[in-house]
Amino acid sequence: MNPYDKKPKRLLTQLLLEISGSLHRASYCAGYEIQAWRCDALAEHLIDWIADYALKEDELSVDHTNMYVRLREAAARVYTSENYKQRGEVGEILLHGICRDFFETIPFAPRVFYLTSANDVVKSFDLVHVRYPEKGGIELWLGEAKFYEDALAAVNAAIKSVEAHIELGFLKNEKLLLGPQISKNLPKYQEIRDLLSTQTSLDELFKTAVFPICIACDSDATVAHKAFSDSYTEAINKELTVLMDRIVSSGLTLKIRIILIYVPLGSKKALAESFDNRLKGLSQ
Repeated sequence: MNPYDKKPKRLLTQLLLEISGSLHRASYCAGYEIQAWRCDALAEHLIDWIADYALKEDELSVDHTNMYVRLREAAARVYTSENYKQRGEVGEILLHGICRDFFETIPFAPRVFYLTSANDVVKSFDLVHVRYPEKGGIELWLGEAKFYEDALAAVNAAIKSVEAHIELGFLKNEKLLLGPQISKNLPKYQEIRDLLSTQTSLDELFKTAVFPICIACDSDATVAHKAFSDSYTEAINKELTVLMDRIVSSGLTLKIRIILIYVPLGSKKALAESFDNRLKGLSQ
């Protein structure tokens, strides 16, 4: 059995999903409990995903003799700095979990292995997955995640990052990094490997590529509500539309296919602290 056939139980609720043209959009929320946004539940859910996010495929074979060791190994790879609140791992794990859970993607080059040292993050894609659509073929999902307090600051930073990623020289270097990391156990391994070959034109890569952009940030709508409702979904849709309009105005959708994933938060700061406390417990 492929280890990626197993996934943590779903926590997030899909509020919106619209698929059209070169810009798709979706929104996911942790929901509410006793009229409060489920901050701690979301932090626990992120912990559920860290092994899938941080470990290689051959490290995901877990039984009762090594499950704690594997979880600690995953935590150690994620938790690399006391200055954790300024790091983006929370957003990256959110993006990873959403793509795996709702879009049935499979990682073939875990983002965490692009760290040059314990505290030095190399600029690269935050997510590198493959998806196998029902119609056939493959899609390479090359993602960017931003975990911010301010939504517009997050989407502007994401646009800047993606623009850098699709620059010719960077993508050629990225192909050199990704190619050797592809698992030979993946379906259509050779097709994926050929797309990332230095001999293959980047035009061919763009034909199969999808660029998910995850914006996880403080949301006025999430703070103002105490339960899921039509008015909450409408308010989230308005916030998402502002982000979408900014991406459209950047011109990126004329070049690449984008899925904008919005995760509204009751408090970015509280989530970072709650996740950090749990991760510390596994890392010590």
